[in-house]
Amino acid sequence: MQPPLIFDAHLDLALNAIEWNRDLTRPLAEVRAREAHLRDKPDRGRGTVTLPEMRRGRVAVCVATQLARLEHDAYSPVFGWRSPAQAWAMTQAQLAWYRAMEEAGEMIALRDGAMLAAHFARWRDADEATVARLPIGYIRSLEGADSLLSLDHLERAVAAGLRAIGPAHYGPGVYAQGTNTEGPFPPRGIELLRCAGELGLILDVTHLSDACFWQALELYSGPVWASHHNARALVPHQRQLADDMFKALVARGAVVGVALDAWMIIPGWERGQTTPQSAGLRLEKLVDHVDHYCQLAGNARHVGIGSDLDGAFGTEQTPQDVDSIADLQRLPALLRARGYSAVEVDGIMHGNFVRFLRKALK
Repeated sequence: MQPPLIFDAHLDLALNAIEWNRDLTRPLAEVRAREAHLRDKPDRGRGTVTLPEMRRGRVAVCVATQLARLEHDAYSPVFGWRSPAQAWAMTQAQLAWYRAMEEAGEMIALRDGAMLAAHFARWRDADEATVARLPIGYIRSLEGADSLLSLDHLERAVAAGLRAIGPAHYGPGVYAQGTNTEGPFPPRGIELLRCAGELGLILDVTHLSDACFWQALELYSGPVWASHHNARALVPHQRQLADDMFKALVARGAVVGVALDAWMIIPGWERGQTTPQSAGLRLEKLVDHVDHYCQLAGNARHVGIGSDLDGAFGTEQTPQDVDSIADLQRLPALLRARGYSAVEVDGIMHGNFVRFLRKALK
């Protein structure tokens, strides 16, 4: 029996390729070796994501981001650019990388439900040798809207294939309040929601402040998801989804992707000090978040994977049993051990997001 296909709802592939200077077409061991001497990023020499590793793990489709935020506070530890023009230019460099990957046959943009279904069928019927040569499907999402110089730029991005948008990232933003901030959308953010709805985009509520989250659900009538969000009941932090938030998303037919960043999986994690070994962190703890969500929903139809495994961390901040993205294939056995059926496991690994997208990508 073939391992299940995987849909990963959140990877920052282009950011890693352009800003981290990683050739993601190369084997993971080579990428690690080439940057082992570098100290500019915490995950240097410990990255977990390359395109060959995605194929090895049967990650057939991902939501791939464009991300370029503004530096709103000169003393902020969160990376950013000094002007919207610079941020927009960086997203265009990232877009150029995705297109280069398409031209090389490494990736394929999936712009509608029919393309998504055909792509999964191609992967599902392929043997291991064929999978190693197949392009990885991707749906492009803008994580944080700071880079949009105007709403005309959003229309331009959609014409170029953008299919989802998350208005916020960390800290305050041009269009929304993000992680570790409070307050509602500014007027520009309200206009962004209106324009995104008219353009038929999926709204990603990840990183929104609590006030912005509830305001978005009230104002936005289009499809909504949370691409990478764990449960606040298990790890108390504003970055996580509270139970009433998750239930509200279920009522909207949304799917929530669970993330593999260690501090979001277990409480008390201190960056740079806690290690997966000292905390005894294994994938079983991530399954706790999956199970918590499924119990709240009363079914397993609203949870998937949004690994964020290349989101500025590596094996120093992943479960011990995750050395690469291919180790997501350890999840099915853990889910079955919790009593989830084969159909439910397939849904969590890919089916729930695919079902959502076949409706949302009209």
